[in-house]
Amino acid sequence: MVDIEHPKKKAAGVPAVLSSFKFGFREMGPTRTGKVFLKMNQDGGFDCPSCAWPDPDHKRKHAAEFCENGAKAVAWEATRKRVPRAFFAEHSIDQLNQISEYELGKLGRITEPMLLRAGATHYEPVGWEEAFQVVARHLKALVDPNDAVFYTSGRTSNEAAFLYQLFVRAYGTNNLPDCSNMCHESSGTALSRVIGSGKGAVTLEMLEEAELIVVVGQNPGTNAPRMLSHLEIAKKRGADIVSVNPLPEPGLMNFKNPQRPSGWVGKGTELADQHLQIRIGGDQALFLAVGHLLLQAEAAAPGTVLDKAFIDSHTSGYEVYAKHNAELDWAAVELATGLRRAEIEEFTQRFIKSKATVICWAMGLTQHREAVATITEIVNVLLLQGNIGKPGAGPCPVRGHSNVQGDRSMGIWEKMPDAFLDRLDKEFAFTAPREHGVDAAATVQRLRDGAVRVFFSMGGNFAMATPDTEVVHKGLRECDLTVQVSTKLNRSHTVTGREALILPTLGRTDHDHTPNGPQSVTVEDSQGAVHLSTGNLTPPAPELKSEIGIVCGLAALVVPEVGQIPWADFADDYSLIRHRIGRVCDGYENFEERLRANEGGFLLAHAARDKREFKTSDAKAQFSANELSWLPTEPGRLLLQTMRSHDQFNTTIYGLQDRYRGVDGTRQVVFVNPDDLKALGLKDGQRVDIVSEFKGVERRAAGYRLVSFPTARGCVAAYYPETNVLMAADDVAKGSNTPVAKGLTVRLEPVT
Repeated sequence: MVDIEHPKKKAAGVPAVLSSFKFGFREMGPTRTGKVFLKMNQDGGFDCPSCAWPDPDHKRKHAAEFCENGAKAVAWEATRKRVPRAFFAEHSIDQLNQISEYELGKLGRITEPMLLRAGATHYEPVGWEEAFQVVARHLKALVDPNDAVFYTSGRTSNEAAFLYQLFVRAYGTNNLPDCSNMCHESSGTALSRVIGSGKGAVTLEMLEEAELIVVVGQNPGTNAPRMLSHLEIAKKRGADIVSVNPLPEPGLMNFKNPQRPSGWVGKGTELADQHLQIRIGGDQALFLAVGHLLLQAEAAAPGTVLDKAFIDSHTSGYEVYAKHNAELDWAAVELATGLRRAEIEEFTQRFIKSKATVICWAMGLTQHREAVATITEIVNVLLLQGNIGKPGAGPCPVRGHSNVQGDRSMGIWEKMPDAFLDRLDKEFAFTAPREHGVDAAATVQRLRDGAVRVFFSMGGNFAMATPDTEVVHKGLRECDLTVQVSTKLNRSHTVTGREALILPTLGRTDHDHTPNGPQSVTVEDSQGAVHLSTGNLTPPAPELKSEIGIVCGLAALVVPEVGQIPWADFADDYSLIRHRIGRVCDGYENFEERLRANEGGFLLAHAARDKREFKTSDAKAQFSANELSWLPTEPGRLLLQTMRSHDQFNTTIYGLQDRYRGVDGTRQVVFVNPDDLKALGLKDGQRVDIVSEFKGVERRAAGYRLVSFPTARGCVAAYYPETNVLMAADDVAKGSNTPVAKGLTVRLEPVT
């Protein structure tokens, strides 16, 4: 049954608590739920496998240090349900492919390796030895190692990620695409160039100390709900908060903190002082305009607006930027942003008043064609007032998956710098390849061209997470072998190569015990803090292997004589891996010693944040001069953004309810401004096909229900991964190669 209601104006509170425990009880039962929730994000416990939001200092941690979506992520993984071998015997690949993503995820944990043999119609159980032999046979048969691609999900631990990239490079390729390519690659590209590090330069404490916090292209109420608690702290300390988003999101309107009594019975905390309902693709124009107004204000009152001492000592390119930005086409800015000049001027006054500003963003910025330019424009505004490397200030990209930042630190990147590869060579006595590999978008293009023979995925759901869904599926089916290292079923298990393997693995919540005793892994959160994660649940099956065990088992067969790499020792003792990480990975020096000496983990150094030192081409923070770019549309055309529902994390669907937006029972909806519906001659509730247009090629998502919703004029929104069929593999962000998922030109065709 489909039910559409008015969107909510408050987030969290009692409904979030009830939803968390209802889902937990359903999947785990009361006793297991209590055991799991009390260990989540706690010292000595396990790290949440969903978002990468950091934990507070161990002295400030709440007994319930988790959010609704984190609770669902853990319950989804720690479910008591199992997928028996009889299920695979009863369901052919074609039948599995007819089961929805949501229903696949509900089936339970996979407990033994499953093999689809060439020409077979069903998966069948196999032992670990045979499973590893199948992978080894295919990889050794390749003439060119670059015909294999090794994908990584952001949930992989530091230790597993380090060994995975070591195995892949020992095999002879840098084909290491990961989910960061599709999410925050634009952040890393932009920040690396202008401040010398691709990581954010803000800690949790700095966020709480800010006088102004701007949240751009991000919905923390759904995608990083624990962030709201820290925004509330900043708000109570007097901070201004501004939301910049085409959609009004209740998490930034009013937050009812379930960790406080007022979150249960009170009115909650109104967070956003101003909401700028920006047109999709208008963010670069907005921050270009803010910079213009700040320069004007400084000219009118010299020495009162800009931090000239910081600019003179720590930056380059200011004069070029100031000259470039002296004139501004305000008509174009208003068209690009959909905002009135008065709104932008009010927004700028908040910058002028603030002595410490943080700007946060997520995929609402990073998945645009001009994402890199937009993020450098944000940095321009921060640099003008010296808002980096001081308390309460800095750029704060909010990454979406629990260890996606740690994976990159460990070497999961198709173009790691030579300095990293040189250290890897020295540490393990072999020569890693220097030729750059393929990222996610290039992998899709190679699949389209039939140029991938083996596709190996360490977690994730590549078949659904990527653009051009039909192209990806066709390319995966043409592979000789596809391998999925997973805890549960998803679409990537049903879209297979000629042969296919499912290698089930321990989850973040599972107890990991090797011949050397209990083991822990580590993760790095989005603000550069590293800490241990220790599972406490009995694994779903006694023969399940950890990701580390799987990598080591494969490497021992595929690359046994490459270098001096003690794969068997690594599989038994994870501290040995951390010692090697400490000698190879930047910032992780003396890794194991620092980890044991610091309760709750430690914070990685960040030169720009800690010392106002910038590891750029000229050792300065660099201003950028960007031409104004935006997304005009023809009559009858709209701009689409893909997004998550509240009952979702990445491609994992927990339920069919988007509580805050008032949708229940379906995901086949498209949110449209009521004035646009009227102008297009459409009606709320009507069925339409969404048709995207890119370089003369049309793509179609069929049978969507129109939902009248207060989004920005000319803009529509729909859920991914279903609408990834509308994205083109060749439509990527300039500079970062991130697939464009925001700002797609579409039309709505009524279903007759």
